[in-house]
Amino acid sequence: MTAVDVPAVLVAYRAAYPDVRVELQVGNSDVLMRRLRHDELDVALLGLREGVEPLGVASRVLSRERLVAVFPRGHELAHRSDIALEDLAGMTFADFPVATSGRAQSDAAFHAADLTRDVAFEADSATLILGLVEAGLAVTLLAPGTVQRSAFDVSISTVRGGPVRVEYLAWDTAAPRNVARAFVGVVEAVTSSWESSDSAWRSGSGA
Repeated sequence: MTAVDVPAVLVAYRAAYPDVRVELQVGNSDVLMRRLRHDELDVALLGLREGVEPLGVASRVLSRERLVAVFPRGHELAHRSDIALEDLAGMTFADFPVATSGRAQSDAAFHAADLTRDVAFEADSATLILGLVEAGLAVTLLAPGTVQRSAFDVSISTVRGGPVRVEYLAWDTAAPRNVARAFVGVVEAVTSSWESSDSAWRSGSGA
């Protein structure tokens, strides 16, 4: 999740509602969405491929961004800031496990372009995937914020025709509890504050 700073949101929520117990669970977006529909979670932050929307839940889009290619230093494409999806065909990849929402983003893009790739390394952690790339074992496609927030020594390139990831805030549409409504309100307040600060910064820097 790169659209929001999750610890900062939890701090803001706890400050506003100190008597509410907060529990955080991490998992695949498909699993989280299913648990949300089964009333096992109040709110979920989801990352899905473009064209796939959360089903059976209420949601709002937090961000939409194109994944970047990530290479080990010294890779033949590491010096290029912009590449085409075709340039990655046939390379050895590290990616999320098959049938997960994280994997579907890249799989769909390659399938739509009628391209093949070799996913030799599967991991359910972006940290492990980046470690495999840094070690020179593979390349990958990840959200730019995920790479930028990491400490791995890798190179990134924008990808023309590459997969797009959409992040959502989702909650139970049928019977949202008060704690869920409150959390949605805090996320909206915090993200609006960040967007206003970013707009002010960009406006000032351009003056």
